[in-house]
Amino acid sequence: MAHYSGGCHCGGIAYEVDGDIDQVLDCNCSMCGKRGGLLWFVPRTAFELKTPESNYRTYTFNTHKLQHHFCPECGISPFTEGQMPDGTAMVAINARCLEGVEPASLKVVQFDGRAR
Repeated sequence: MAHYSGGCHCGGIAYEVDGDIDQVLDCNCSMCGKRGGLLWFVPRTAFELKTPESNYRTYTFNTHKLQHHFCPECGISPFTEGQMPDGTAMVAINARCLEGVEPASLKVVQFDGRAR
């Protein structure tokens, strides 16, 4: 199992996450299509926020089931929190915000979020 560090551009949001990136989702919903993130879903227990929660702001839309966190200083959105379909707490990591991860090396799966 790999260990990653990630966060926003200015360092105001930092986290660590454990797991193996088997694939990432490229979602075309109204939010992700503009943001351009590549989402890697992990259990909440695999994620550790290293900076205070007060360092980020949160945006929700549509069903308000996902908490899209972003840095108010640099504007980057490095992770989102929510629940898996079975109710398990999860974090959607923006793989573009992980140190040492080259997005071109990842298996990218297209997800039609617009249709949901």
